[in-house]
Formats: sequence, C-alpha cells, structure tokens
Amino acid sequence: MSYFLSEIVARLGGEVRGDDVAVERLAPLESAQAGEISFLASAKYRRQLDATRAGALIVSPQLAEELSGRFPLIVVADPYLYFARVATLFHPSARANGSVHPSAVLGAASRVPASCQIGAHVVIGDGTVLGERCLIHPGVVIGDGVEIGDDTTIYPNVTVYGGCRIGQRVTLHSGCVIGADGFGLAWDRDHWFKIPQTGRAIIGDDVEIGANTTVDRGAMADTIVENGAKIDNLVQIAHNVQIGEHSAIAGCVGIAGSTRIGAYCTVGGAAMFVGHIEVADRSHIGGGTLVSKSIRKPDNYASSYPLQTMKDWLANAVHVRHLDDLVKRVKCLEREIETLKYPKDDQNE
Repeated sequence: MSYFLSEIVARLGGEVRGDDVAVERLAPLESAQAGEISFLASAKYRRQLDATRAGALIVSPQLAEELSGRFPLIVVADPYLYFARVATLFHPSARANGSVHPSAVLGAASRVPASCQIGAHVVIGDGTVLGERCLIHPGVVIGDGVEIGDDTTIYPNVTVYGGCRIGQRVTLHSGCVIGADGFGLAWDRDHWFKIPQTGRAIIGDDVEIGANTTVDRGAMADTIVENGAKIDNLVQIAHNVQIGEHSAIAGCVGIAGSTRIGAYCTVGGAAMFVGHIEVADRSHIGGGTLVSKSIRKPDNYASSYPLQTMKDWLANAVHVRHLDDLVKRVKCLEREIETLKYPKDDQNE
C-alpha cells in the first residue's frame, strides 16, 4: 500500500510543500528511509534531522519554513495528531466479514446480525444482542442479556458477564473482564458474608479498554465508563466507580469503589485512588500518585517520592519516624526565641 502526499492530504487535510512523492509506510524520524514518512512535532528533535533519510515529513507551519526545499512536506497545525491519522490510513482496523465459526455457541434468543464476525469457540449467552458489524475474536465469552453496540471489536479471551452494556465502536483488548463481582463483603462475627453485586458495568461509546483490565459490576447501582474514555492495560476499576467522558487512564492504576473521576482527566501509571472520593473534571494525576481525598479544583497533582538509593531512603525514613518530635521541638524553640525578643519586663511596660 502506498499513497502520494496529495492523496493523503485529499483524505486528511493539510498542505503539500515540495515534491508530491509516494510513501509506503511510516517510520520514526531517526530511522526513516526513502519511501517512508515521519513527523517532527517539536523543535527539540531537530537534531534527528541530520540522520533521517525520510521520503517525506509531517511538520508544523513554524518548522515548514526552515525545512522547505530539504524534504517533501505535509504542513499541518498538529503534526503528532496528523501522524496518528496517517497511521490509521496505512493500518486500518480489521472489519467483520459476516461469518460465524462452526465452533461458536449462540444462546437462545440471542441476536447476532449477519454483518458480524464470530470467531472460534466464542460463547454468546441467552438473550444477548449484538449490533451491526461487531468483530468477536476467538475464545470470547459473553454472558446472558448483554447488549453490545455497532462496530465493536472484542479481542480473544475477553469475558463480559451477564447484564452488562457495551456501547458502539468500543474496543476490548485480550483478557479484560467486564462485569465481574465487586469486592463487597460484610463481617459476620467470625467470617465474611458476601454482598450480592446486582448492578451492571456500563461501557459508553468509543471507549477502549486494555488487556487484562477489570471493570467490576456495581453493588446496586452501575459502574460506568463514559463515552470516549481510554483505559490502558492492567487497570482495576472497582464497583460503582464512574469514569468521565474522554478521560485517559494509564496502566496499573487502581480505583477503589464508588470513586468518581471527572471528564477529560488524565491519570499516570500506577496511581491509586481510595474509595468514595471525587476528582474534578480536567484534573491531571501524575504516575504513582496516591489520591487519598477528593480533588475539587482541576490542576496537576502528584505525590511521588523522588527516586533515591536504598541507603538514602533508609536514612530519611529514620528521620520521618521522628517528625512529630521534631515539630514539637521547633515549636518550643520558636517560643523561646519570642521570649528572648520580647522579655516580660518589656511587655509589661
């Protein structure tokens, strides 16, 4: 597959400057060769231009002036976003081919349109309804009474428990689990009593959920991932959590029950959220941060301790254990200093 720059611009917009060359694939700037297209989104990567042999570049108007004549260019306002769209052009998503593998099991009263593709050893429960053009890869198990919207792709070995709802154009990557029981338990004298988890997991439109991520069903109300949210691999979303629209959550994040994360938030890898808190829209949480209370005001938040050697950490840990004593001593010293500044006799005068 190859495209002339003019063909790419006709589909995606932008402006061609220089020769209208054909490109066959995408490549990183430092290793791109003839016939390949790359991008330069920031002037700080300009040094890589000395090594590149790219056939064409995607650049901003600011950099285009400098590079005109050196490379064939596509000039756009946001080179990184445009590069992503070109990547989609070269590597379009697989489409359902309208087949059902003989080993698939379709439950009673399930509805699977002829436009869907159902892979080997897929199990679809009773009363489950699929939208048009769904692509269900091998080994997927979908429980009873599930609703799945149009153009959704579910990769191998995903499990969707009964009663859940999946929107349109959703992507569920291998091994993720939608609608498992939330961790609801009550202590009964000498043992735990399991609380039935009777809510659902609701996944909105245009959501992508990474490999081995879990979205638990609600205890009574629903767990909700709103439209456009993007969730990485190995994320735990507990019961009754709500993720706002177009929020992005990186890998290994843990979100405890009944937490609400607003819209357009970003969460760095391995961040942790305690339960029953709220995070304001457009908040940004750094990787490794422990969010232990509600965030009412959108801003950038982080609580990661700086990296240091084990020896230094152990030395500092000893001091941390005595912080309370240190605070008390400082307060005593402050009082003594005030006394020296303002003797009692002077104060009486």
